[in-house]
Amino acid sequence: MYLTQPLHKALLEVPERTATVHCERRRSYRDLVSRVSRLAGGLRTLGLDAGDRVAILSLNSDRYMEAIYATFWAGGVINPVNIRWSPKEIIYSLDDCDSTILMVDDTFLPLLEELRQGSRSLKTVIYAGDEAAPAGTQDFETLIADSAPVADAHRHGDDLAAVMYTGGTTGKPKGVMLSHTNLYIDGLGSQAVSGMPYRSVTLHAAPTFHVAGTGLILQATARLNTSVIIPMFEPLAVLRAIQQERILEAFLVPTMIRMVLSHPDFAQYDLSSLKHLLYGASPIDSTLLNRAREALPQARFLQAYGMTELSPTVSILTPDWHTEEGFRSGKMMSAGRPLPMVEMRVVDDNDNPVPAHTRGEIVVRGPVVMQGYWNKPEQTEDALRGGWMHTGDAGYMDEDGFVYVVDRIKDMIVTGGENVYSAEVEEAVLQLPQVAQCAVIGIPDDDWGERVHAAVVLQDGGTLELDELMAHCKTLIANYKIPRSLEVRSELPLSPAGKLLKYKLREEHWGGRERQVS
Repeated sequence: MYLTQPLHKALLEVPERTATVHCERRRSYRDLVSRVSRLAGGLRTLGLDAGDRVAILSLNSDRYMEAIYATFWAGGVINPVNIRWSPKEIIYSLDDCDSTILMVDDTFLPLLEELRQGSRSLKTVIYAGDEAAPAGTQDFETLIADSAPVADAHRHGDDLAAVMYTGGTTGKPKGVMLSHTNLYIDGLGSQAVSGMPYRSVTLHAAPTFHVAGTGLILQATARLNTSVIIPMFEPLAVLRAIQQERILEAFLVPTMIRMVLSHPDFAQYDLSSLKHLLYGASPIDSTLLNRAREALPQARFLQAYGMTELSPTVSILTPDWHTEEGFRSGKMMSAGRPLPMVEMRVVDDNDNPVPAHTRGEIVVRGPVVMQGYWNKPEQTEDALRGGWMHTGDAGYMDEDGFVYVVDRIKDMIVTGGENVYSAEVEEAVLQLPQVAQCAVIGIPDDDWGERVHAAVVLQDGGTLELDELMAHCKTLIANYKIPRSLEVRSELPLSPAGKLLKYKLREEHWGGRERQVS
């Protein structure tokens, strides 16, 4: 299985079909394959060898999609960089997996000098913007124009395809290694369950650096769809794209859905073409879902559950449960059933399976499970112990095989669909000299699902205000990881052995709720 296969199929089956729409540019599949093969040739002339990593720091665009496929075509491995990270976090991801080539667009060009100065691995920068290429960079369009097309390297199977960084439980991001088989099989399984149509029109609004965004590009291309790409999520841009391009399907996280529905001009747009709305990354509340169903009565709703380490989707709640019967039966509160090639269990602290309706940790086995964490053998061994990926999500399964996520075992917050590991934030907060102790948790938030909340104990005589904390953290970590609320305490709850009891902090905010995640 190789991820460039759909491009070869497209040349035979739909060469003149529109492959990408971005701003004013429209390109056919014939154009797409030509550009990909030439860009791949350019990457090889720049020294890319089989398995080398190519980092991409850009807003969503047709060029981003071309960069992904050209890297695969040339035999390389993509490293999609989180656009919300601080320069220090970006540099860490570049150097951790030795990314030698970086593609950067106009938005992130101001960071380039700092990245060059700080990174030891970065050798070549490709400018993928719309202006004249800055000095010391290779121009994306010139590279395509001046390079001869090369044959597809046909990397496949267990060959590494992507290193996708996710938050670290010990303060540093982890590079999740996904193979061609991982990503290809996950796409096939998702298609088998979702029943999404072939030769459709797909809206790409989620960030491409996220595994869901990359996965959507791969899945849409595999179905020979037209990919309508907007630079980044913005409610009005979504509404305009659906109306103008007659979008048939879209993926949005619940926060995005709420913002689209709440836009003051929502009623002015014709959204009747939208037939399939996939959501995920965090649970959706019943009020929001019912509001969306009423506003988009023609749309089929599907929920996807997964994580970066699982390529990413492992279960889907299909449209037939997004109904009144689904609500009455309680199935609407679930994350659906596992994909055909996926085994899911709920286990106790000793990794023994537990009976139906018994809470434990959700674990997963199958060909969608990652190869491991880049250069982190101990964390890989722990996550994949016994041959099962331990998700860190607490939940249960019912007698019909539906999976319910009710809490998190791992110390993670999901805010607006983005994963935030508490250890990363705590490490930043503790660099403030007046902070003696810190505990970071997620608390309920009506807009973002969960909000990053810091509880601190100060040194004697110390003071700390929220704006000071936020300004400090902004220099070290991405904006979405910064605490949005602060609680100064005289002490943090500890066990007799001195272990921090975060669940007691969480109880103060989540008490009385059936689900301890949002």
